[in-house]
Amino acid sequence: MPIFLHRPGLTSQKVEYQELDAAQLIGVPWIDLHEPLPEEMETMERCLGIELPTREDMREIEATSRFYLEGTARVMTAPVLVQTDTDTPCATEISFIFHSGHLLTIRDKNSHSFRMTEQWLAKRNNCTRDQIFIALLEGIVDRQADLLEKISRETEELSQRIFTRTHRVKESENNLRDAIYRLGMSGNLISKERDSIIGLIRLAQYAGHEDFDENGEGRETALFPRLKPIIKDLQSLSEFSGFLTSKVNFMLDATLGLINIEQSSIVKIFTVAAVIFLPPTLVASMYGMNFRFMPELEWKYGYLFAIMLMLVSVIGPFVYCRRKGWL
Repeated sequence: MPIFLHRPGLTSQKVEYQELDAAQLIGVPWIDLHEPLPEEMETMERCLGIELPTREDMREIEATSRFYLEGTARVMTAPVLVQTDTDTPCATEISFIFHSGHLLTIRDKNSHSFRMTEQWLAKRNNCTRDQIFIALLEGIVDRQADLLEKISRETEELSQRIFTRTHRVKESENNLRDAIYRLGMSGNLISKERDSIIGLIRLAQYAGHEDFDENGEGRETALFPRLKPIIKDLQSLSEFSGFLTSKVNFMLDATLGLINIEQSSIVKIFTVAAVIFLPPTLVASMYGMNFRFMPELEWKYGYLFAIMLMLVSVIGPFVYCRRKGWL
């Protein structure tokens, strides 16, 4: 992929790494590396005079590996869910680097937020690095919020299906099986979303402070007041994702409970049926014995008597079980 140089009021300029030099970066507030090759990373490091994070560095979970100073550059990395408008959102790490007046972004996936920011920048005649950074964060936060709203709607629809009673056993079983699958998918997606939101909160806080001490406290910069609304939005999304997690867990427990109830009902039916048909089985077994001397063996009405005795022994327990509500 080529290196994208974004200037206000102009369309993005694609530059091959062989043609790039430090002079071309003058007056460029945003440099975007999309799926960069090792050669492109080396060229950019040479032009900026800093060491860029590798893909392995971007995937590290330690805070010191995601947020640090590289000379005069500030490196910030956060996991972000992309392709949220599809059925298969995926998480990817995106690095934001402040260096002089440049914002350098490193990413491996296409992102709707980046495309929208490119269009927004092309309509502006003058934009700074900080304004572009805020526009990117706002776009990313909006996409994360849209995804949580989508999950919330789906879980609400799923809740209606789970707790709506149906007399069709097969349909009920299919609904519950589908519910478990969809709840598992939603739970997995929410966990990725929470990880992304927490990472974005840390990124925004780190971007708005400087001169951090060993306790993680730092002095606010001029960028922090403009980041405060974004941080508040992210915190509200974090709380909402926690609520969705609790809701999904409750629905999953309820679904498993309903499945156990249905299985218990089926077992109860077989148990009651066995109890009902036990007396006639006993009667049939008794009169099926091959003893030579049996009082009813030569009786004219012995066969009808045995049949009537078996019917009565079935009807009696059946009526009793019906009155008790076991059937």
